[in-house]
Amino acid sequence: MLTIVAFIFGMGLLVAFHEFGHFYVARRCGVKVIRFSIGFGKPIARWQRTPDDTEYVLCWLPLGGYVRMLDEREAAVRPADLPHAFNRQTLGKRAAIVAAGPAANALLAVVLYAAVQWIGVSAVAPVLASPPPDSLAAEAGLRARDHVRAVQVGTGTEQAVDSLESLRWAITTAVALREPLAVYVAANENSVPKRVVLATDRLPLTEDPAVLVKAVGIGAPYMPPVLGEVLPDGAGARAGLKSGDRVLEVDGVRIDDAAQLQAVIRGSFTRGRQASQQWLVTRVDGSHTIVVQPDRIQSESGVIGRVGAYIGEAPVTFEQRFGLIDGLVRGASKAWDIAVMSVKTIGQLLMGDASVKQLSGPIAIAGAAGQTASLGIAPYLSFLGLLSVSLAVLNLLPIPVLDGGHLMYYLWEFISGKAVTDAWAARLQRTGLFALLALMAVAFTNDIARLLG
Repeated sequence: MLTIVAFIFGMGLLVAFHEFGHFYVARRCGVKVIRFSIGFGKPIARWQRTPDDTEYVLCWLPLGGYVRMLDEREAAVRPADLPHAFNRQTLGKRAAIVAAGPAANALLAVVLYAAVQWIGVSAVAPVLASPPPDSLAAEAGLRARDHVRAVQVGTGTEQAVDSLESLRWAITTAVALREPLAVYVAANENSVPKRVVLATDRLPLTEDPAVLVKAVGIGAPYMPPVLGEVLPDGAGARAGLKSGDRVLEVDGVRIDDAAQLQAVIRGSFTRGRQASQQWLVTRVDGSHTIVVQPDRIQSESGVIGRVGAYIGEAPVTFEQRFGLIDGLVRGASKAWDIAVMSVKTIGQLLMGDASVKQLSGPIAIAGAAGQTASLGIAPYLSFLGLLSVSLAVLNLLPIPVLDGGHLMYYLWEFISGKAVTDAWAARLQRTGLFALLALMAVAFTNDIARLLG
């Protein structure tokens, strides 16, 4: 139920802002608006102050909307209303009305991201966990407890990192743009950082961006190798492990953090290794050497070991909140970064440098809406901000049925001094509709494949 409510509210909000952008600028330009509709399908509510005023309509399907303006190309217009017809407006006014929809979504994204900064979020310090052995981070020599001070995506400017979330965003950006990622790390808070370059631009093309992000090997929080609850019927309980045990060594190898300990446990049956392990742990009464025989578990990735205990102490969090101006600046910066990344990703799709299976449709969007809403208001607002930016960028694509297609017509009119003929407009409209339907079909197919997979 939460997924449905979060999806309907989110899409309704984004569509309403988009259409309000068209509506507001049209009214400011003196254009008469006949109908302002949110959603498609059968109306569930409508309101009109007078028969000659704008009709406001709310429909069942909140996946779109429209603003119908007075236009001689659609119906006969009374002579007294001709100055208020859309087609009678100057080129600049028409372009402004069309561009106002995407602009409204961009502005909404800035406000949503700023609201997240104003509300405040629980953040984790950018201290690294042990990277997987075959990851870019491991190859570059990064280790557990390294403090990340700053990052640089490609040839961009160096940006300070104040939380694990900002580090993850930099990784996602570098992977999406296929740019190398420079990470400035220090052994502790007081030491001088060193520059380490991760070759994220050389990662193989894959259908799932999450796989690429995981291959980088950083982004997980550092957690001390301390045991939490030890399950009574597990291998740890049989060996004598206790909640609160801090693991110092396994088979003589120093354990730096929970991620490393988890990897050692899971790999206890691989490559001919003996399942029995010798753990050195420390407790309030001193150090103890304990022989642990992990249980043999068959998983999707093969045979793994398990001790039946929660591994890792929760990372220390802090409240990250910004004031009015700082929050607004950070919100605008985040919206801009996502817009740039979206445009470059679309370019990669067109050039064949990215897989079309990265596209998501309404099913995936609805699922993500429900998941983020269940995590709290800040994650949900961030998700809506992402959607709002994406909607703005998508609508600016030069596809005739979208706002960007109309702006393309106006650019031609500005350059040539002649408007696109009705015949050509009809042909381009059909082509654009076909392209958009094909894009939606691919996205919907990807959603179904993810559900079945």
